[in-house]
Amino acid sequence: MGYFEDLFSLAGKTALVTGGATGIGFMCAEALVRAGARSIIVSRKADACAKAAADLNAMGAPGTAESFAGDVGSEAGVAAVVAALQERTDALHILVNNAGKSWGEPLERFPFKAWDGVMSLNVAGLFTLTRDLLPLLERSTSEADPARVVNLGSVMGTAALGDGAYSYAASKAAVHHLTRILAKELASRHVTVNAFAPGPFQSKMTAFATGTEGGRAKVASTVPAGRIGEKQDIAGALLFLCGRGGSYTTGAILPLDGGIAVQTGHELFGGHD
Repeated sequence: MGYFEDLFSLAGKTALVTGGATGIGFMCAEALVRAGARSIIVSRKADACAKAAADLNAMGAPGTAESFAGDVGSEAGVAAVVAALQERTDALHILVNNAGKSWGEPLERFPFKAWDGVMSLNVAGLFTLTRDLLPLLERSTSEADPARVVNLGSVMGTAALGDGAYSYAASKAAVHHLTRILAKELASRHVTVNAFAPGPFQSKMTAFATGTEGGRAKVASTVPAGRIGEKQDIAGALLFLCGRGGSYTTGAILPLDGGIAVQTGHELFGGHD
């Protein structure tokens, strides 16, 4: 095995990606398959899952993809996903908690009901699935090569950005804090827990803003790096965290936002030298 393969290859590894049929979840599933992993995709829509797996298998990459339908937004749904996964594998090396939902509405009209479903999926479902899959994760782990959990946070959970998605932003801040807590508690059990904090990427969730070329250009103009995220940005970060090179990293909230989270807005003293 060459130097780069030793650092980033995931050959022989089994991964579960929630919400893996579209958007950032699909980007994660593709990166895993290209790195040689067996990537199992789960999301609510069976047809979308099956198409995603078929598309990934058609790439001719060293890994494989498969799928099943499941909803990790409720206690019963999490239990069903765990049971279905246990029928397919007796060990899990990588868990990507990507499934999520949002709700956008102006502050004055933001409803109480916009909190329950968002927090249930983005936080409670993520936590419960991770907890219930620990036996599978611990079967595949070692001190030198820990099992990996990667959670999807958001720049909206890092910076004070409401943008009409108050419950989503709060849920992602909770994901970041929960990531650190689990990283601390699971380090001695040889399970790393890290999170991405993405800025704008083209996805189903952001289609209202990034679904057209003009929309993407408008969003890109607000990003310090001058562009929205691309699948390589996700792939590189994921393969680092899940490969040999990331085995000593835990509790990190990795900013994939083109500099949004470190914007300070007003330049003190007008930005003079």
